[in-house]
Amino acid sequence: MTAPSTFGLSSEARNLHWLLSNLVEEVPGIQSVAVVSSDGLLLLSSDPGRNAEAKEAVEAKRSGPRGSAADLATIVSGIGSLTIGAAKLMDSGPVKHTMVAMEEGSLFVMSISDGSLLGVHGSADCDMSVVAYHMALFVGRAGHVLTPELRSELRKSLEDATTGGAR
Repeated sequence: MTAPSTFGLSSEARNLHWLLSNLVEEVPGIQSVAVVSSDGLLLLSSDPGRNAEAKEAVEAKRSGPRGSAADLATIVSGIGSLTIGAAKLMDSGPVKHTMVAMEEGSLFVMSISDGSLLGVHGSADCDMSVVAYHMALFVGRAGHVLTPELRSELRKSLEDATTGGAR
């Protein structure tokens, strides 16, 4: 994981960065993590260094690096939207979490209280119950602090990291 610079961020933003770093470091098999806002924008990532690569790839009309946080954020947003729509059609209440098991990996998406989503890409040999448990801990700790102001701060810090601080 590339450690993001948290210099100049509020204590709440630094705490979220710490929680995300802790999630990745403590849970075996996690490959990438992304926190996505309810409108589909990447707020927080386990590999912010790859976000610049993804942006360059888009600008150069390439497909982008496989497994980047930007790609994960897009997938998480799409799956979140699809499952929310399905839950409404089925009249089954709000979606709590979604899991996709693949031959060579897993994808987990969990709702955060404000409509944001936590997405985790895990390896094929990760323990799904351990990943889900630690995701629930993250959501429980992060959900109440993810205010509109904090989402705006996280989005701006991610944009600044991607562009090198230039506007």
